[in-house]
Amino acid sequence: MQSPSRLASLPASTRSPLENRINIATSDSEQGAQASGLDLSSVVRALRKHWPVVLSVTAIVGIAVTFYTLGQKKIYSASSTVMFDPSPPRPLGHEVQTAFDLNGLDYWTNQEYYATQLEIMKSKRTAMAVVEQLRLHEDPAFLQNAPPGARTTPATASVEDAAAVLLSRVTITPVKNTRLATLEYQDANPERAQRIALAMVDIYVSKNVEDSQASTSSAVDWLNAQLDKLKTNLDGSEMALHQFQLEKNTLALDISAQSSMLREEMTTFDQALTAARIKRVELSARYRELMKVDANDPSNIPATELLNNSLLTTLRSNYIQAKRDREMQVAAGKGDNHPDVRVADAQLTVAKEALLAEIKNVQGSIAKDLAAVTNQEAGLSGLIEATKKQALDVNLLGIEYNRLVRTKENNEKLYEIVLARAKEGDLTRMMQINNIRVVDRPILPKQPVRPRVVLNIAGGFGVGLALGVLGALALFLLDRSVKTQADVETLLGLNFLGILPVVGGDRPQKSKYYGRYRSKPAPPDAPPELIAHLAPLSGSAEAARTVRTNIQFMSPDRPFRSLLVTSAGPSEGKTTVACTLAIAIAQAGQRVCLVDCDLRRPRLHRIFEKSSDMGLSMALLDPKMITDELLETQVPGLSVLPAGPIPPNPAELLQSEKFAELLAGLMNRFDRVVVDSPPVGPVADAAILSTQVDGTVLVIRAGVASRDIVREATRAIAGVGGRVVGAILNSVDVRRGDYGGYRYAYYRKGYYHRDSSPGEEAGEAPVA
Repeated sequence: MQSPSRLASLPASTRSPLENRINIATSDSEQGAQASGLDLSSVVRALRKHWPVVLSVTAIVGIAVTFYTLGQKKIYSASSTVMFDPSPPRPLGHEVQTAFDLNGLDYWTNQEYYATQLEIMKSKRTAMAVVEQLRLHEDPAFLQNAPPGARTTPATASVEDAAAVLLSRVTITPVKNTRLATLEYQDANPERAQRIALAMVDIYVSKNVEDSQASTSSAVDWLNAQLDKLKTNLDGSEMALHQFQLEKNTLALDISAQSSMLREEMTTFDQALTAARIKRVELSARYRELMKVDANDPSNIPATELLNNSLLTTLRSNYIQAKRDREMQVAAGKGDNHPDVRVADAQLTVAKEALLAEIKNVQGSIAKDLAAVTNQEAGLSGLIEATKKQALDVNLLGIEYNRLVRTKENNEKLYEIVLARAKEGDLTRMMQINNIRVVDRPILPKQPVRPRVVLNIAGGFGVGLALGVLGALALFLLDRSVKTQADVETLLGLNFLGILPVVGGDRPQKSKYYGRYRSKPAPPDAPPELIAHLAPLSGSAEAARTVRTNIQFMSPDRPFRSLLVTSAGPSEGKTTVACTLAIAIAQAGQRVCLVDCDLRRPRLHRIFEKSSDMGLSMALLDPKMITDELLETQVPGLSVLPAGPIPPNPAELLQSEKFAELLAGLMNRFDRVVVDSPPVGPVADAAILSTQVDGTVLVIRAGVASRDIVREATRAIAGVGGRVVGAILNSVDVRRGDYGGYRYAYYRKGYYHRDSSPGEEAGEAPVA
């Protein structure tokens, strides 16, 4: 089973499920960070990579703020607190309203009053009064806000301009949930700050009293003017009432008595009239009933008349008796001429005539009574009408009289009210009541409120730190170079074959495994391309062997016989990687041939100290020229075919059948063939070579190669049918945080390295 560090370097397509589970704990954080964008791990990497930027920006901003703060003018603040009393003292009692009475007002009205007072406190009128009182418009120290003892140039200003300067230094702050407000004045001179703050509150309080007194005086003057008019109106109404009484020859009591008498008379007359009407109705009824009596048989007389007239009752009884006697005579069989019958007829006639005469007398008496009652009724109706007319006249007189009385009373009441208000106003004006009081008078400030040295410096360094962090993150986000395994696998979609550490420094390090130096350090003048041979136990050699193992795992059944080593751009260390990889394969006991196909700027002949007269370009003309002496190197198992003389048409040579035959011959002769080529981007040589080998290895210089350039190189190789085996991160500084973790701890602790130097050709640095 592979070690965890080596498993992390294996391409994902060649790992077994067990190996993936072992590696997931070590690579998930890095891959997830690159896939999801900027997270905590990305921020940490950005800060570890660009920490000089963070420190520089923090120091610059912090020092600049420090110098700016220390160079600022010291400002002192004097403050005073005032209170708005909604219930000022009432010496005249609660019935007398004052100019400042706020009781009974709703919440919003009170809030408007307080807001208005705050604006008045900071008004231009108050400021101008302070300026005039303290002569601030003629004080150059005030106008220039000079500290104590500072030299000032003579200067004057208008009162309005000085008031504007004063207001620019004043702050009014209401105290929450109270009726208090704080006036704060800031100045470079603490004594001047105290003096001006005190003058402002005193003038504001006095102005408030003056305003209230002015309004009260104005109200009193108006009341006095109205009082004279009301006095004249009251006198006129009284004289009009008196003149009316003289003209009508009446008094208030006479009018009331006359009205009462007339009412009583009308009541009496109305009762008498009613009785007369009742009497008339009764008499009319009796008269009509008597008129109904039959003259032939007058016995049918109303019972009321019989009850009221005994004579009539007697005569009626006589008539009825006489009539009965005659009927008895006739019933006895006596004829009309019989003496008894004749006597009875005479008696009946006398009784009838007497009865009819009495009835006529009663009718006449009733008729006379009826006429009298009718006359009485008419007389009573006339009296009632006359009394009504007299009552209406008296009522009209009373209405006019009452109108004059009401006018007089209204004028009298209005005069009394205005007189009372005028007296109260005079008293209020004399008392000078004020509802605004100074709670805290300004004291001499001891410490400046600005600048806040500690806070400003701390804030400056904090802002600098924040800007530095943002700058570091911006640089990190703008950096589109390939730096980590996650970039290769997640962002580029390539198999990650491993890393080759950067070469720098030559301090031998002690192995914690062996307790001694692992090997002798490489000679100072040894090329970095041979570090795997000169220091086989170094970290670079171990990294190369890891890459070799990963390539073998890419295709264990059909190993890559020929490999092309190229890069997307120049100066990415493809020649160094090709040499290191070939040496690592040779150290595994295989015969390896390293072919320099960079027919434009070859380097292998210099690295292995061979002549540039013989090589690939000459072998294409005569393959028999490839001898063991030409290929032999100081590395056991490694042969090198230099480029030879530079031809005018490298691409045509590499695409020729002779080159294919030469490459096939080398593959038959050696176990492995490693081809070094130019970069993919500038020329087409690498793309052509990728179609003639088993696989292509892309070399990516960590932190230098752009993702876009690497993608273009990958598409260029895939576009011609080449196969990209994977990518190698070259020149990796494993001491940086970007490559942290136990996977690369071995490389950080156990390899010998030397300082890198500029590339020998085309600016290509000698990186591992």
